[in-house]
Order: sequence, then structure tokens, then C-alpha cells
Amino acid sequence: MGLDATARRRWLGALMLLGALGLLIAGETILKGHLDGMVFLVYWALCFVLTGLAIVTAYLDARALQTRTRREARELLENTLTKIQTDAEKKPRSHKSGQ
Repeated sequence: MGLDATARRRWLGALMLLGALGLLIAGETILKGHLDGMVFLVYWALCFVLTGLAIVTAYLDARALQTRTRREARELLENTLTKIQTDAEKKPRSHKSGQ
């Protein structure tokens, strides 16, 4: 069973956040005294890039959710109006005589 696009986006974002969190924790604990010079810059740049990619993924997911919600609301409105029109056409019309 495959994942749909929404699940893939969310898993990807979660993995990026977990990677950035892991780098943050390791950089502030285990590797604190071992990161020097260029290695320090590359390490924290990688952490920053992972965080940025997670933000971009979250933004794309929010846009996709907004688009899907808008489409579903439009379909619901169209279906409701069609049902109202169909029900109105089926309803017998009563004509009052004498008025």
C-alpha cells in the first residue's frame, strides 16, 4: 500500500525536522568541542538547510491542503444546489383555485 502525496509530504517534513533536531542535539552535546573552523560552518549550515527544507515542505503542504479544501467546498456547494434544484423540480406544484 503506497502513501498518497499528502502523507509523503508530511513524512518528508517530519524526517527533515528529526534530522535537524538530531544535528542540533549532537552539535550542542557530543560534538560541541570537536567542531572547528570549516567543519563547524558546514555542520550548522546542514542543520539550517534541513530546517529550511522542512519549512518549505510545510508551506507546500499547507497550500495543497488549502487547494483541496477549496475544491471540496466548491463541489459540496455545487452538489447541494443541484440537489435543491432536482428536489424543486420533483415537488408537485399546488395551484389554489379561487384566488
